Amino acid sequence: MTSFVEQFKTQAVQLTRDLRHRHLIQTALRKYEAVRDKTRAGFQDWQAAREAAAETKWEAINHLDKYLVEFVNQLEGRGTKVHWASTADQARDIILAIIREKNARSIIKSKAMTSEEIHLNDALEDAGFEVVESDLGEFIVQLRKEAPYHIVFPAMHLSRGDISSVFARELGSMPTDNPEELTMIARRVLRNKYITADIGLTGANFAIAETGMISITENEGNARLTAALPKVLISLLGIEKILPRLDDLALFLPMLAASGTGQPLTCYNSLYGGPRQPAESDGPEENYWRIPNNETPCIVSAAAPA
Repeated sequence: MTSFVEQFKTQAVQLTRDLRHRHLIQTALRKYEAVRDKTRAGFQDWQAAREAAAETKWEAINHLDKYLVEFVNQLEGRGTKVHWASTADQARDIILAIIREKNARSIIKSKAMTSEEIHLNDALEDAGFEVVESDLGEFIVQLRKEAPYHIVFPAMHLSRGDISSVFARELGSMPTDNPEELTMIARRVLRNKYITADIGLTGANFAIAETGMISITENEGNARLTAALPKVLISLLGIEKILPRLDDLALFLPMLAASGTGQPLTCYNSLYGGPRQPAESDGPEENYWRIPNNETPCIVSAAAPA
């Protein structure tokens, strides 16, 4: 059986010879770099911001014994059940156990790049579950049976024509090179998936120790739908996502937007803190968290809304 490393090397050799592919990537990168550099110039001192962020992350990573405990205590204090994992196998097993416990059949995902690292989709599909990526770029490459091309731009290697072709083949849509029409085709399919999914699965951009919350930043609103509509929510993230204080987001959210997509601030920035509390009118009734801490550190949480 061919290993992932061998597959990567073979595909890399093929792609370096593809001049059309090179042109698509170079065009996308030039546009991105121009927007990114303009946004960074809006900071009073970009380098000073980088250094402040690095100091905060250094503090967090070197005091994980303190901040992880604080983070978990806050979660458990609001009724969240926390689990830890040290390997990809353990993380997959815990997620599968939660899904089976809930008698679920379908899962919709968003902002869960760590799941790519542990090859979660393959494990879920092998176990007989339907898994749908809700991020537009990841949805497109999933239809093509490919892994995300880039952590921020999963389908940056594809043209409008490529996307139209895969939609026509897999979704039965009419050919179009209009970006809005392509988006609406995906939206119609995904809205139905949100409504019928048993499980929502997200990652996280940051984990705030002070408040016991995960922060998710996105542009499409799909993470909010993934977290809100299915009856059960599972979140998967690495322990390196820890930030000490809620105030740290005032620096990290605009820096993430500027470096990630070249925006001053991402469209949707959400904080999730666990199950519904007695004084709250809506939200999840139950949470489960799983934290691996060696090869693939992550947290898994499941929440069942009312």
